Amino acid sequence: MDLLQQIVARAKADKQRIVLPEAEEERTLKAADKVLADDLADIILIGNPANIKNLAAQWGLNNIDKATIVDPQNNPKTEEYAEKLAELRKKKGMTIEQARELVTKNNLYLGCMIIKTEGADGQISGALSTTGDTLRPALQIIKCTPGITCVSGAMLLISDQKQYGQDGVVVMGDVAVTPNPTADQLAQIAYTTAHTAQSVAGIADPQIAMLSFSTMGSAKDAINKETGKSVYIIDKVKDAVAIAKEKFPELHLDGELQADAALVPEVAAKKAPKSEVAGKANVLVVPNLEVGNIGYKLVQRLGGAIAIGPILQGIARPVNDLSRGCSVDDIYYMVAITACQAQDAKKA
Repeated sequence: MDLLQQIVARAKADKQRIVLPEAEEERTLKAADKVLADDLADIILIGNPANIKNLAAQWGLNNIDKATIVDPQNNPKTEEYAEKLAELRKKKGMTIEQARELVTKNNLYLGCMIIKTEGADGQISGALSTTGDTLRPALQIIKCTPGITCVSGAMLLISDQKQYGQDGVVVMGDVAVTPNPTADQLAQIAYTTAHTAQSVAGIADPQIAMLSFSTMGSAKDAINKETGKSVYIIDKVKDAVAIAKEKFPELHLDGELQADAALVPEVAAKKAPKSEVAGKANVLVVPNLEVGNIGYKLVQRLGGAIAIGPILQGIARPVNDLSRGCSVDDIYYMVAITACQAQDAKKA
């Protein structure tokens, strides 16, 4: 059974309630039909019920009647949601009228309010919306996981080079959200990426390598003579390692490590012989978004790895983002991934 099949099987074993707020979009509705046919998750569709049913008939979708459809224009919980949202955003000056406008005209806000009031376990959007549009209501309403202030995105990399990671599976973060994380944020990214490795990739024992272009002091940061601060990134990674070990002592984490020292036992034996993580890392934490985005795309295109994600992490309940070029299958598997994250969030 490959990783995607494993993710689907875990999602089916403990069904979660997933909101699809872009329900009148073709790929989204077709994915919902497939999810419902396979009994993968309980689906909540937000949209005009008549439009959804007409589109389902037009596209030959026979399972949409199994979904719960929430009509934002005729929702008995509108006032409840508006009052709750206004209270949540009171310090930011939100009025009840503004809150009412959001929960009746912005499906992404409505979906997050359904999650906030425990009517659902996760949400997926992005087929029609930007990443910012997806994240904004999640951060305002659901907020971050306790103890976490940094949202990030992880990528599952599946390679036929089975000697690396866990049977060829490596989880990399952050590849999607925070351009230049601080040392503290980098430590948080290590923590949340480890949880993604466990809940989504099924890696029971995440081995986390904090990556840099240096291994255990083999290179030094240049110093800006005017500011006295490091010009490069090694010191930030070292600081992140120290912070992560203090804040999250349960993590198996080490660094700074070059990528080959993190993944290849023979290289690790030479460069970092005292490290318990070097040579067997299955979670890679990169120092900034530039490295993460370039790195995973090179592995995908030149190395032939399958890249799944980005999977958003650090939010108290999972809210995931799709590419606007996503396929029906992309949405289907993201429902399964979001369900696995929701299962994990409930254990916290």
